[in-house]
Amino acid sequence: MCADTTAQTAIPPQLTPLGWREWVSLPDLGIVLIKSKVDTGARTSALHAYFVEPYHADGEERVRFGIHPNQNDSETHVICDAAVLEQRTITDSGGHAECRFVIQTRVVMGDLERLVEITLTNRDTMKFRLLLGRTALSNLYSVNPSASYLLGKP
Repeated sequence: MCADTTAQTAIPPQLTPLGWREWVSLPDLGIVLIKSKVDTGARTSALHAYFVEPYHADGEERVRFGIHPNQNDSETHVICDAAVLEQRTITDSGGHAECRFVIQTRVVMGDLERLVEITLTNRDTMKFRLLLGRTALSNLYSVNPSASYLLGKP
């Protein structure tokens, strides 16, 4: 008789369903509304930053950056400021490695709020300005790849 090798993973009793794209708010960064691609293939979340300026204030490493929060709109911009959590080498889906600043900020989707690590990178050529990776979703959400905007606007 063979031993049962099925992985025993605790599954939360109620996961909130998400679509493959969702409206998100990043209140700590002053971003009221931004479209996000929900990407379970990506471990790390990424936010578009068309410029990134690291600096030090009161002994703390910080970063100032600008984003264009709306798709196909390079005129509207938000200037953000956040503490740097670390710098991390991220390999994108094309196999290109990039050293990125990592920040931690609140992400609001629907009625739920969560503190999430986000890397900063230029996503001008990407359709979505925010990519939510699986570490931002774990234990709270399930993803329906055939649905969009299930949570509505925060």
